[in-house]
Amino acid sequence: GIGLAVSAVLLVAFTVATYFIFPPTFFKVFLAIILTYCSNVSIGSGLSYFYTADAACLPDGPHFDYTYYITITGVVGSVVNFFGVILYQYFLSGWRFRSALIFTIVIGALAPMIDLIIVMRWNVKIGIPDKVFFLLGNAIFENLVGILQSIPFSSIFAKIAPPGMESAVFAYTVGIANFCGMVSNLLGSGVIKWSGMTTVGDDCNFDALPNLIVVFSILIPTLVGIPATFLIPNVLQTENMIDWEKEQWYVSQRDGEEPLSEEDVENNNADDDRDGGDSRIESHLL
Repeated sequence: GIGLAVSAVLLVAFTVATYFIFPPTFFKVFLAIILTYCSNVSIGSGLSYFYTADAACLPDGPHFDYTYYITITGVVGSVVNFFGVILYQYFLSGWRFRSALIFTIVIGALAPMIDLIIVMRWNVKIGIPDKVFFLLGNAIFENLVGILQSIPFSSIFAKIAPPGMESAVFAYTVGIANFCGMVSNLLGSGVIKWSGMTTVGDDCNFDALPNLIVVFSILIPTLVGIPATFLIPNVLQTENMIDWEKEQWYVSQRDGEEPLSEEDVENNNADDDRDGGDSRIESHLL
């Protein structure tokens, strides 16, 4: 509880700081990243216990050994990631950011249904063994969805970085995204604890797991993630996301100083080309 509270305070502080430091367009994209990553509440630890629980803990469970659950599925997932990049390049790279994100969020909501089917034991009822269904569904489909979701956000991280400060701002946004991922893991751990699930021992109880999958892996990411995409400029993935010249974020707004006109900006750019430098960032860095 304390760790989650401290993380929430830090996240709010970073968000407020970003609002005051960066231009509005950047802040909207930044907020969309936070909402999307935090809404993916991770209940993976509960699922891991379910898949690897022994017969004493869960008599009707899949009973996966760790070699299969971690090693084999991990190797399959790595291969799937490679093909996921190729699929994205051929089929989704020409889409606008908003359309690509909505598509990946929707199919991302379908991926946890593989876990739901196994948890409910529906695959056994129709005669499909757990290992086969898990390999074809979870190891392949969920990894494919994961890489398809990560590619557009990786592009966004790069495209919202201002000229001359790419490394710093890229590291900042990626760091915040990773921090949000940690917050989602903390939320997931709290949710599993508060749900009353018992994941170890001789009397395990996974009755709440199906509801957690539906609410936290399907509904919340969809209901939060899709509206959040409308904070992101609806541009092609090959186009600039933020017009930094128009934003004039680098221009120092000193007492009574008027923003530069387009003609002044063009003249400054011409001077920079002759001098071999970029005067736009000098005042900002100073």
